[in-house]
Amino acid sequence: MTGYYAPPGGLPPQTALMTQRAVFTNAYAFIPKGCFSDIVVSYLPGWTATRLWLIARPMSGFSETFSQYVMEVAPGGGSDSPDAETGAEHWLFFTGGLATVTIDGTGYEMEAGSYAYIPAGARWTLLAEGAAPARFHWLRKIYEAAPGVTPPTAFVVNERDIPPVAMPDTEGRWATTRFTDPTDIRHDAHVNIVTFQPGGVIPFEETHVMEHGLYVLEGKAVYKLNQDWVEVEAGDFMWLRAYCPQACYAAGPGPFRYLLYKDVNRHAKLRGPGAFGPAR
Repeated sequence: MTGYYAPPGGLPPQTALMTQRAVFTNAYAFIPKGCFSDIVVSYLPGWTATRLWLIARPMSGFSETFSQYVMEVAPGGGSDSPDAETGAEHWLFFTGGLATVTIDGTGYEMEAGSYAYIPAGARWTLLAEGAAPARFHWLRKIYEAAPGVTPPTAFVVNERDIPPVAMPDTEGRWATTRFTDPTDIRHDAHVNIVTFQPGGVIPFEETHVMEHGLYVLEGKAVYKLNQDWVEVEAGDFMWLRAYCPQACYAAGPGPFRYLLYKDVNRHAKLRGPGAFGPAR
């Protein structure tokens, strides 16, 4: 691990070519790192000295379950009331800077590699305390309760303390840093880190019900999105609709790593948005 990419902001010069790799299709969206300029940042109520790039949100007819922000909080900034949506659960993954995240009265020091899961209904705050901005990914989802299932509890870890789990028959070339046990049915989504060593591949076209958000933290590769092979590198974001075929080939020279979101462990919805039956 050599580091985590974070967008520097700014604006390309007037002499730059405007055509890059960005694309939005009915199966996937691809936002290259060159699109993370100052003119597309957003701001949030309840946050001070903070800006963000909002790279995923529920949209009718496309991905439906989550939102994802790339956050930049200046020293001394943060929030005592980060989100008014009490039904949302949260995942924070830090790529740089220092901050204190307080969850239900317990404070945690966050640095590069720190990961926090914050359950729906928890009271939490964030304060950036280093000399440089605190940079992190913030993913949000409405928690989907299930009969007889106790909701998960908050936890904070650092990815360096979790051994990656190699995929079978890959000799460690393809591995996942799993922050929760895949069999823990309390969780209705996973946010993990996937690592490919040079030469590692997804050797078939994955086609499944989980939608994905993939932010490239390090390295480069070619990724198959639906029918297209796309070159991707650190700082790029991929947003895959359910059942969008995907595959990967990591040519090197170093590891290729991305932060991965996927919804899991719940029945397919038959009512409401994206389903056939009326909401009840």
